[in-house]
Amino acid sequence: MTNALPTTRTEPVTEVTGPPVLLIHGFTATGDVDFPAERWAAPLAAAGRETIVVHLPGHGGGPAVDSADDVTTTRVLERLAEGVGPVSEVDVVGYSLGARLAWDLVASKLVPARRLVLGGLSPMEPFAAVDLAVARAAVQGGPQPTDMLTGIITGMVSAPGQDSESLLRLVEGLARESFDPAAGAPAVPTLFLAGQEDPMAQGVDQLVGLIADARLRQVPGDHLGALAGEEFRAAVFEFLGV
Repeated sequence: MTNALPTTRTEPVTEVTGPPVLLIHGFTATGDVDFPAERWAAPLAAAGRETIVVHLPGHGGGPAVDSADDVTTTRVLERLAEGVGPVSEVDVVGYSLGARLAWDLVASKLVPARRLVLGGLSPMEPFAAVDLAVARAAVQGGPQPTDMLTGIITGMVSAPGQDSESLLRLVEGLARESFDPAAGAPAVPTLFLAGQEDPMAQGVDQLVGLIADARLRQVPGDHLGALAGEEFRAAVFEFLGV
C-alpha cells in the first residue's frame, strides 16, 4: 500500500517546452479551487508543460487523516514527493500552506526543483499556537474559541464540506515541526508573490533575503483575491518561462 499523496496530472498537448509544473494548494482549499484546470493546466498543456496538482491530506481529493503522526511536516513532504514520482526536474508553485510546504520540499531537495514560486506565504507559524482541545470541542458543538487564531482555524475547518477532524489532525501534525525558514532555504531561483491587501503575507520580505536568488512582487488582491487574479497567474507563467 502506498502512502503517496494523490495527484491530478495533465499532459502537454504540444511539444514539451520545459519541466512539469507542480501545484500545491492552500489550507481548507483544494487543487481544483486554488488552481482551476481551465486557468492553469489547460494553458500550461497548450504551452508544452505537464501539470501535477497534488491533493493534500484532509482536503478534497486527498486522503483522510487518521493520526497526526501521519501528517507531520516530514511525513507530508515525503508523501508529496512520492506522489510526484521520479522526475528529472520540476517547477514548484505553492500557495499559502502550499507555499510553506513548497519551501521545505525544495529546501530539503526531495524533488529536483528548477524554479520555485511562493504565493501568499506567511513568515509566521500559525498552527503551533492553535488550542486544539478548544477547537475540537467547538466543532463538536461546544463553546467557541475566545482567542482569535483558534477561532479562525475552527471556522475554516468547520465550514460546509470540510473534514474537520482530519484537518485538525493535520494542524496537530504540522505544528509538531513548526515552519522554520531560517533552518534551511531553497537554493533555486524563487519568486515571492503577495497580495497588496493580504495581511497573512505581511513580513514576507523578511524571507526573501534568506534565498540567494529571490525576488518579491506584489499583486492586487487579498489572500483569496490575489491567487484568483490575472496578474498573479501572469507573473507565475512569466517566471516559469511559459
